[in-house]
Amino acid sequence: MPQVVLVNPQIPPNTGNIARTCAATGTELHLVGPLGFEISDRYLKRAGLDYWPYVKLHYHKTWEAFKNIHQERGGKLLGFSVRGSSNYIQFQFQPDDWLLFGSETTGLPDNVLSACNATLHIPMAEAGVRSLNLSVSVAISLFEARRQLGYLL
Repeated sequence: MPQVVLVNPQIPPNTGNIARTCAATGTELHLVGPLGFEISDRYLKRAGLDYWPYVKLHYHKTWEAFKNIHQERGGKLLGFSVRGSSNYIQFQFQPDDWLLFGSETTGLPDNVLSACNATLHIPMAEAGVRSLNLSVSVAISLFEARRQLGYLL
């Protein structure tokens, strides 16, 4: 099953909402530091409600620490960015994919984007809108991957 990776997330409620989505879908959630909050942050806990026991949460202090785990497990790194070269709907997801999302303010760093096997974007009709909320982007992408792979049946 695809996994969600948040690289340097900054806003606790977004991460809490993403954790809730991951709990509901049985999806592993990887947080890559540095984080813009403490894991014990009350806003993070509140956004995740009482679902934290159901979250398969992994914390990696650095990008290098995460890369070691990725190398052990394998699979493609898929970076989501407003500058992504492929429309996420037209991409063929695989069960061992890692869906990577950057911080709310800066997106994925260049070194992370360059490590990705593919970069994807979510098209938006209004050119004046820079991006979607991080938790919305994760949900859209994760559910499309799950739909393609037959996990919604």
